[in-house]
Amino acid sequence: MDVLSIDFGTSSTVGVLSAYGRGLRAIEVDGSVTMSSAVFLDDDGLLVVGQDAGRRARLDPRRFEAHPKRRIDEGHLELGDTEVAIEDAFAAVLRRMGEEAQRQLGHPPAQTRISHPAGWGAGRQDVLRAAAVKAGLADVRLIPEPVAAAAHYASLGSRAGGPIGVYDLGAGTFDCAVVGVSRRGFTVLAEDGLPDLGSLDIDQALLVHIGRSVSHADPAQWQRLLRPQTTADRRTRRALLQDVRDAKESLSRHAQTHVPMPEPFGDVLVRRDELEALVRPSLLRSAELLAATIRRAGLSPAQLGGVYLVGGPSRMPLLATLLARQLGVAPTTQDQPETAVAFGLHHVPLDAADDRTLPAFAPVRPPVAPPRPQPWQQVRQYAPPPPEPRRKRKPWFLALAVLLVATIVATVVVFVIQDRAAQAAADCTQTAQRDRAGFTPCLRSLAGSVPDRGTCKEIDHLGQLLGAQVAVICDFTGGSVSYYQGLTVKDFEVNAKLPPAGSAVGRGTWDGGGLHGEYVAGAGRKSSSVLFGVAERRVVAIYITDDPSRLGELIAGFTREIKPA
Repeated sequence: MDVLSIDFGTSSTVGVLSAYGRGLRAIEVDGSVTMSSAVFLDDDGLLVVGQDAGRRARLDPRRFEAHPKRRIDEGHLELGDTEVAIEDAFAAVLRRMGEEAQRQLGHPPAQTRISHPAGWGAGRQDVLRAAAVKAGLADVRLIPEPVAAAAHYASLGSRAGGPIGVYDLGAGTFDCAVVGVSRRGFTVLAEDGLPDLGSLDIDQALLVHIGRSVSHADPAQWQRLLRPQTTADRRTRRALLQDVRDAKESLSRHAQTHVPMPEPFGDVLVRRDELEALVRPSLLRSAELLAATIRRAGLSPAQLGGVYLVGGPSRMPLLATLLARQLGVAPTTQDQPETAVAFGLHHVPLDAADDRTLPAFAPVRPPVAPPRPQPWQQVRQYAPPPPEPRRKRKPWFLALAVLLVATIVATVVVFVIQDRAAQAAADCTQTAQRDRAGFTPCLRSLAGSVPDRGTCKEIDHLGQLLGAQVAVICDFTGGSVSYYQGLTVKDFEVNAKLPPAGSAVGRGTWDGGGLHGEYVAGAGRKSSSVLFGVAERRVVAIYITDDPSRLGELIAGFTREIKPA
């Protein structure tokens, strides 16, 4: 029987064909075994996919969607001025793969197998199945991605009967699973995932990192790149995102690479260690989740037949290192991890009357019993001491009691006044109450003594550009500090006037004035700056000085003179 297998991914789609008398072979579309999952709405109302969609996106980026799978829950896409059902977008991608398979076979394949994330419930699976029917595909079977990946690696010689750990880092999400392997087939023993981790999120982290280096050259133009308003802006942004993606992939093979930047920004040199520092926390989180999933399956990493990596981002050298340290088992991958699921779909045994679609289930964690108290923690019962005999009160004791009560009342009044002031400062959602310089109580709490040493004024135009509710700048000898209410450090990082590429950069936390938060410091050849904000409040400030200094001296100056005391 001729079988077409399709791994429908967020960024790319892979097809594998199996025909009588022939072995498995990947289907090439547009000269590559990975076809872009992007869609573009043409002038005649037809959906174009693959490389053709990417090329036509340069004409009108508003009619282009690079990752339709990531928007499955929205029900439709806004392509230009037209609303397109998400099923139609999926069907266009699947139809393109089916047409190529039919061209090679001379007739439609008798069966189609399509992968889906293990966490997809019945509703999402129904959307995918309906799209396959619209695409004209026959005898559609849906198979969870980790089952297909495990089947592929089991076919390569994994230990017979041994469960397989699957680490699947795709474009939009991270999925992991433990799959039991037996002669009768495959069973998902445990699965989990992270919806906010994928190669697209890694691309975004790298873009933000680049923005710290170049945005100071023209903050307004950088904002237009982040939030394009015109066709020209969208074209420039699309080209930049592609260059960032290419740089990320290059860093899997090389220690450093350049990212070409649009005018007026200069090209940026990025190093592998910089990218690894950006993604290490997220990758470590995924490694810990895989370890927890293995434990939830009732196994240890040593009991697995292997831990296998799936997806293009799995090529990152850091990932294999983190997994080996976390699990104590070296993970395995292949030259083309993008094709593992598509090839594995052919090795999953299917009954004639049913498919292998498994229902999604939430991770079940056994309740943790409270620890039994140790002997030294046992509560001992002591007999109460005998009451002391009552003594006759003396007159001076009454005077002392009156004085004590008066002191307590005065202290309470002071604390109430201070607490009200602290509450006003902590409320960073109110902007009506301002002093002569434009400070709200929230901003004033962060400014500390800086307004007493300089000249401060509101900067509404810059605040509006950055999306802040209130903006105040204080100039003094040697530099300036700009305060913004309504923004966090993360919101501001890509727009802050940080030193150019090549400067020394440091991060840390600060405390003072009853507040605490994080800072990002950069000391360059011509200027230096410290961006700092308050934890759990939407208020941020940036200290800028034209005098270059060493990073340690810059941070010491910020700690001594700028942060609240």
